Amino acid sequence: MQLSKDSVLAECNLISKNTLLETLNIEIIDYGTDFLIARMPVNSRVYQPDGVLHGGATAALAESVGSFASHIFIDTDKFFVRGIEITTNHLKSVTEGFVYARATFLHKGRTTQLLDIKVTDDNNNLIAVCRLSTITLPKTK
Repeated sequence: MQLSKDSVLAECNLISKNTLLETLNIEIIDYGTDFLIARMPVNSRVYQPDGVLHGGATAALAESVGSFASHIFIDTDKFFVRGIEITTNHLKSVTEGFVYARATFLHKGRTTQLLDIKVTDDNNNLIAVCRLSTITLPKTK
């Protein structure tokens, strides 16, 4: 039985409780066969001291959405995913609204995955471009 998109999104957000995703108010909002989208509010919780979105929060959003994308496409009873490298190029500042991260697979291998992650604002302006490598490892008993 295949779960509905709403069920998958609800489960993703439920398992994010008591994690960095909840701390930063990151919400998984959409996915398809080769992408996943999350959003994060831009407010004082994610500001630098001068009132703009902190680059570390942007990188955390990117790694979260990319790792989650790899996670939802594996058998989680047998495997787990870890990020192994991320690069983030910050292009524009944001002071309010939401930022959206769309992770798209460039490579979806059995062991390693490479994702392109674009972060945009409410007006679809490009805020950051990220690359994330993840690794899928077997769970041990």
